[in-house]
Amino acid sequence: MSIQAIEGVLQQLQMTSLQASGKQAESTNQVDFSATMKAALDKISETQTTARAQAQDFEMGKPGIQLNDVMVDLQKSSISMQMGVQVRNKLVSAYTDIMSMQV
Repeated sequence: MSIQAIEGVLQQLQMTSLQASGKQAESTNQVDFSATMKAALDKISETQTTARAQAQDFEMGKPGIQLNDVMVDLQKSSISMQMGVQVRNKLVSAYTDIMSMQV
């Protein structure tokens, strides 16, 4: 998940907060939350698929694939997945907090 996707999520939360308080947002640049999340999840999936394919190619002995490249790509894949899980955990926590608020 990229920094831009996280910034998009933050911007969406800020705009929702402004709308809930009755104020109008100064910026008309709205970000579609679901599209941003889908793009981030697609990027994580693409990273994992690429790393897995490269590891299989290395195992099969394809020429031009180095072990260090495979290991770096597998680590990138692992880190992106961990970041995605942490973002999900924060979103679930925020949702739970909002749902438990008294109106």
